[in-house]
Amino acid sequence: MSVQLDAVSYAYGRNKPRVLDQLSYATPAGFTVLLGPNGAGKSTLLKLAAGVNEPTTGAVRLGRLSSTSREYRSRVAWMPQSITAMTGLTAREQVAYTGWLKGMNRADAWTAAETALDRVQMKDRADTKTKQLSGGQLRRVGVASALVHDARVLLLDEPTAGMDPTQRRVFRDLILRLATDEVQVLMSTHDVADLAEEADTVTVLTEGAITFTGATRDFLAHAPADTPEGRRAEVAYTAVSTYSSLSG
Repeated sequence: MSVQLDAVSYAYGRNKPRVLDQLSYATPAGFTVLLGPNGAGKSTLLKLAAGVNEPTTGAVRLGRLSSTSREYRSRVAWMPQSITAMTGLTAREQVAYTGWLKGMNRADAWTAAETALDRVQMKDRADTKTKQLSGGQLRRVGVASALVHDARVLLLDEPTAGMDPTQRRVFRDLILRLATDEVQVLMSTHDVADLAEEADTVTVLTEGAITFTGATRDFLAHAPADTPEGRRAEVAYTAVSTYSSLSG
């Protein structure tokens, strides 16, 4: 089941320009990379999809559930760009605390926290204070916190920012394992190098408008045939980001 954004508009203040204007979008199945430069509106789109912000106009739904409902927020998880280590808490305690905030009882949250940490390969760090974790490990705790309440849609805002190429590759492999027929993953980035060709779908957001959404192979096909393999994503991105509107 997809998150549906129906003709949503959003501005950060009454007299501010709209970051998104009458945008419609449905989260694709599997793993999707959301590409776009800084300021394109990626974080705004994710916050609206997560129910963190409410649209100025339009509606956001998951099936019949409105993004303003508690049940919606229990099925859609959002991981912001910055993950804060909670002072004094271990990795498992921080993940369990997130589950409790999402409405789980303490016992279920504690059990689910162990399972979520195992899914992100952090079970061996469950009893480590989060202040002692590396940046990459803390990002994994952030993903576990998003997964703890058994969300069906996982929204990740620039999760690989600050990681070196090896760390990004490991993190993308983790996301690929999480994305299934039952769990959709939408990961935003401004760095074309973050495009994993194993991703099912690529969506490009340019100045608040979706200029492409489709299968990764179709995205890469926008690069000329003679484009060097290592530059196909970059060239394709340059091509589709110049479109004035979604061409279908």
